[in-house]
Amino acid sequence: MARVTGVLFILLGLALAAAGGWLLSLGGSVYYLLAGLAMAATGALLRRRSVAALWLYALLLLVSAAWAVWEVGVDWWPLAARLDVLFVLGLWLVLPWMRRALEQPRVGTRPSLTRTRTPGMAPARGALGFVLAASAVLAVASWFRNPQAIDGNLQARAAATPAATDAPAPTIPPGEWHAYGRTGEGQRYSPLSQIAATNVDGLKLAWEYQTGDVRGKPGDPEETTFEVTPLKIGNRLFLCTPHQSVIALDATTGKQVWRFDPQIAGDLALQHLTCRGLSYQAAAVPAASGNAATAQPQPAVAAAAPEPARPGAGTAANPAPTTAPTDAGSTQDNANASALPLPVAARQGPTAPSCPAKLFMPTADGRVIALNPDNGAVCADFGRGSGQIDLWRHMPNVRPGAYYSTSPVVVTARLVIVGGTVLDNASTKEQSGVIRAFDIRTGDLVWNWDSGNPEDTAPLPPGRTYTPNSPNSWSISSVDETLGLVYIPMGNQPPDQWGGRRSEAVERYSSSVVALDLATGRVRWHFQTVHHDLWDYDVPAQPTLVDLDMGGQRVPALVQPTKQGELFVLDRRTGQPLLPVTEVPAPQGAAEGDHTAPTQPRSALSFEPAPLTERSMWGATMFDQLACRIAFHRLRYEGRFTPPSEQGSIIYPGNFGVFNWGGIAVDPQHGWAFTTPTYLAFVSKLVRRHDETTLMVQEGGPPKGSLPALNENFGAPFAASMKPFMSPVGLPCQAPPWGYVAGVDLRSGQVVWKHRNGTVRDLSPLPLPFKMGVPGIGGPMMTAGGVAFYSGALDNYVRAYDVRTGRQLWQDRLPAGGQATPMTYTGEDGRQYVLVVAGGHGSTGTKPGDSVRAYALPAVPQ
Repeated sequence: MARVTGVLFILLGLALAAAGGWLLSLGGSVYYLLAGLAMAATGALLRRRSVAALWLYALLLLVSAAWAVWEVGVDWWPLAARLDVLFVLGLWLVLPWMRRALEQPRVGTRPSLTRTRTPGMAPARGALGFVLAASAVLAVASWFRNPQAIDGNLQARAAATPAATDAPAPTIPPGEWHAYGRTGEGQRYSPLSQIAATNVDGLKLAWEYQTGDVRGKPGDPEETTFEVTPLKIGNRLFLCTPHQSVIALDATTGKQVWRFDPQIAGDLALQHLTCRGLSYQAAAVPAASGNAATAQPQPAVAAAAPEPARPGAGTAANPAPTTAPTDAGSTQDNANASALPLPVAARQGPTAPSCPAKLFMPTADGRVIALNPDNGAVCADFGRGSGQIDLWRHMPNVRPGAYYSTSPVVVTARLVIVGGTVLDNASTKEQSGVIRAFDIRTGDLVWNWDSGNPEDTAPLPPGRTYTPNSPNSWSISSVDETLGLVYIPMGNQPPDQWGGRRSEAVERYSSSVVALDLATGRVRWHFQTVHHDLWDYDVPAQPTLVDLDMGGQRVPALVQPTKQGELFVLDRRTGQPLLPVTEVPAPQGAAEGDHTAPTQPRSALSFEPAPLTERSMWGATMFDQLACRIAFHRLRYEGRFTPPSEQGSIIYPGNFGVFNWGGIAVDPQHGWAFTTPTYLAFVSKLVRRHDETTLMVQEGGPPKGSLPALNENFGAPFAASMKPFMSPVGLPCQAPPWGYVAGVDLRSGQVVWKHRNGTVRDLSPLPLPFKMGVPGIGGPMMTAGGVAFYSGALDNYVRAYDVRTGRQLWQDRLPAGGQATPMTYTGEDGRQYVLVVAGGHGSTGTKPGDSVRAYALPAVPQ
């Protein structure tokens, strides 16, 4: 036993010493070399059955514990990565059979029968046992400490701010949810208060609906996701599925009312297959004078109607159009043939001759379809009889599926405003990122703003196309109709990681928030969140509009979360910062043919993570942690905004983002924000291209079917290999926590509380409920009851939190990943419901599903 154990120690020690020597040669810690030599020496002594092995190993464990505390303090997960293997091996050495194996046999007797007490055995075992006990005490002590946490109380920091006396009356009933963020302001805040911090733990599942739409169908891209936030209008819920079905449910019972299949075109070059939500135009209610010009929207949907007939023909209630529909667009548009042979919604039936109210559904083949919310019929009075807008009109580089709107469109009293996503890093010949506004009644093009040609916003004449490859807006926009502005979160020009050929116009608006005039489409102001973006730091989240009391004045503000962790708080009239923004020096030295910006903007309100160091590296054991330390020194890393390189650069935060499309939730009465920051490092490596056709970074081989070859950057000098910074066993190389919930006072710019969130139950091979703080994607929602809800963490739970302190109040297990933003509403029974979509996310690998779940407090007996 002693000899076999000795061989094991020698092998482990030599491996540790060899890797430790490599680390030391890279400028890293000497500890692993010395620890490996001590472990190998322990093994040699064990083979000789020397008690000195116990003394040497006790010293190794003692020094290792002291070194670990010196490196990371009393913090359980970093300590465990450094000491777990050593502790387990130490336990093995003090077990009874190891004591017997080390005792020397009497002379002339069989070793298995008679052994003598070896001198010094008891003190050696006692010393090792003492160090093991001390290490266990250190571990237990670390369980009760959370050095990364911030404890505080928003209520104690600032009293409630009363609403402005001249604030307009709400146009949306309190129990409804009319847009992705409930309103066009994107606050994700509900005035409902029936569910409160005092009773939220009583929430029960009220109903569950399964759409039948689950990822994994032929032709699905990896990033097939169920990210929808439903609308609630009248007693109807309206949602869309990953494969583009539109569904209406009874909001109180969850029963299906109608379903529409847009029959999207096949063989699409999709990078994403998702639908984050629908958009709603309320029916206009004529003013008392009968003047249609002063008509006001009616925020209600008609009573339940029969489910429409199957696609194909009209019904008595929904007659088919009497004239053949044409493709959607303005008069100028109709002069051009459609760029693609798209399906025509009005030909798929059923149709409604007119739709006083409309739902707008963006499809994966590049259309926006108008539907009657009463029955799901296609609106024949829209799009010149087609019931849709063709987003491929005037678009360059036509490739089916390579361009469409993954996010709900913006709806105003007279416009439908549409952005779209292009393929990231596929080529330098992608579609335009143009933003277009269409007449909400007819679908005719009113204006177009192309960041590659920003001054010309008039509809393009026949024969012209928009600027190829210009920055796009794939996320959700916000609107302030009183100011006459729509706020567009912009991405950058592909390729993301190399920008040596970007034009001045492209550079100006990349990774910016752009305020466009609703009447003309012209730029009123813009604010750039990243200069010369080389990190895929698109502005990912919907700008949140909220009025804040600052400096004794009530100011119309815009809060913009970013992937790099900033919360920029701007005056939404002018784009000027309300909280200070400073320009900080950034690392230099871009790849050949490119350059880096000398500085980058930083907000006074920032969730920027601390820079990584060798001490930040982590793993399941000291061995994979050592591998991460070696990788850290071999890669280029000079802090945030380290440029991508042929060597390989650590990008932290990675392009997953501290904040992504889920954004934040804001309480407009108090000026509080509930946020869900995520921290994951990525590795970005530029791979020199030899030609414009060879696949350079497709590790799994060529893509299947019509799916695109991502990150190849055809036409650029470099392809890009991008992946999370992971250990050899598939764990993040940076130490946890990786995900938090945090409460912010927007007026002062203070992060008042911050707590790790989520467990590794659904991320580890064994269902271990360790609360390590896991990444998340999807947004939070807040209520006037002082409760926030969030389901986006990469474990399958929906959770409720006390907004004031961040304390978790309730959770429920979901049947699949909940990577969507919850919403809340009032049912016909008077109860407040919380609705959660659980369908998983292809890129994160969370469990797929198709569930829509509504929770409510138990009904009170009458």
